[in-house]
Amino acid sequence: MTQPAANLTPAARRSDDILDPGSLMRIKALELRAKIVVQGFMHGLHRSPYHGFSVEFSEYRQYSPGDDPRYLDWKLYARSDRHYIKRFEDETNLRCHLAVDSSRSMSYGSLGYTKADYAATLAGTLAYFLSLQHDAVGLVRFDERLDDILPPHYRPGQLRRLMLALERPSAGRGTDVAEPLRQFAEYVSRRGIVVILSDCLAELDGLETALGTLRSRGQDVILFQILDPAETSFDFEESLLFEDLETGRDLYVDPQQVRAGYLEKLEAHNQSVRATCDKLGIEYFPLTTDQPLDGALHDFLQTRMRRGRRVSRRGV
Repeated sequence: MTQPAANLTPAARRSDDILDPGSLMRIKALELRAKIVVQGFMHGLHRSPYHGFSVEFSEYRQYSPGDDPRYLDWKLYARSDRHYIKRFEDETNLRCHLAVDSSRSMSYGSLGYTKADYAATLAGTLAYFLSLQHDAVGLVRFDERLDDILPPHYRPGQLRRLMLALERPSAGRGTDVAEPLRQFAEYVSRRGIVVILSDCLAELDGLETALGTLRSRGQDVILFQILDPAETSFDFEESLLFEDLETGRDLYVDPQQVRAGYLEKLEAHNQSVRATCDKLGIEYFPLTTDQPLDGALHDFLQTRMRRGRRVSRRGV
């Protein structure tokens, strides 16, 4: 997406809810933003039909064949009629890599914050939640290549290191989604979940092969495609000078003339991304940066529960 040289910003969304992205992004500390989203999400679960969903992902996990029955919590069984095992401090339930696009196209934003801000906050939210569950979480950032590789761990200081890496400014310019993911597929060895956060505004040649390699190596993959509302509507009215954020080239555009063609090409591009994900059994979630982040967290957890994969250092 190119950025208008003129300072034209759509009207701010009217919401007093702290989980509204506009309110959330005014909080400078990334870890605090993530904590607020997670706490709001958990509070909502306790007041919703998904009550119990939070129990399974906090101090307990559901009983699986082969677990030692001595560790069953019978009091919790009496209340919920479900078998749960008290989770030990050293147990890792999941290994998760967060793969975050740090290319220049992610620096576009029409709402007072950028796609990069939104992606970092979502990645931080997932990392914060997973760390509460004693899950091992790591990070890679990419533009044309892999950068800031932080292997997944559950240990003191890991969450802080991950937040600092997410807050670090990116020097990336162009985007090549396929090649960095191909490199990453060669790097990652142990099974787990890979969560990709990107606008996917790049040539898609090789994307299916790269994602297919990840899947063939036993990785569950989730893709959040993050776009700005102005990119999905292209509701600019006047002729503007646009700057291509990745090449620096200026383009003078009459939105009235190009809107229909632009939206048609964007829809075809996004459908190609979706079709690739569907073919490979990858969960695909399109997001715009005005959507509350707790919804994305809910989508992530629903995916995890549907697949029912629980990877443990104990081999359970």
